[in-house]
Amino acid sequence: MTNSYNKAFRKELEKLIQEQISRVKDNLALGLSVSDFSEYKMQVGRHAAYDDVLKMLDEIESLLSQR
Repeated sequence: MTNSYNKAFRKELEKLIQEQISRVKDNLALGLSVSDFSEYKMQVGRHAAYDDVLKMLDEIESLLSQR
């Protein structure tokens, strides 16, 4: 039961993160809510942070599977 819960949790978390990445990409591509260069840099930083979180999820899953 716990394993299926963990898989479902990860799937839903990844889905939410991907939705956030999509919003940031849209903001950058369409210029939405990007009024100056500092805002642009913040949006790019958010995108990078979300990508990092997805990589960390993969690393955690790999570590746990080795136990």
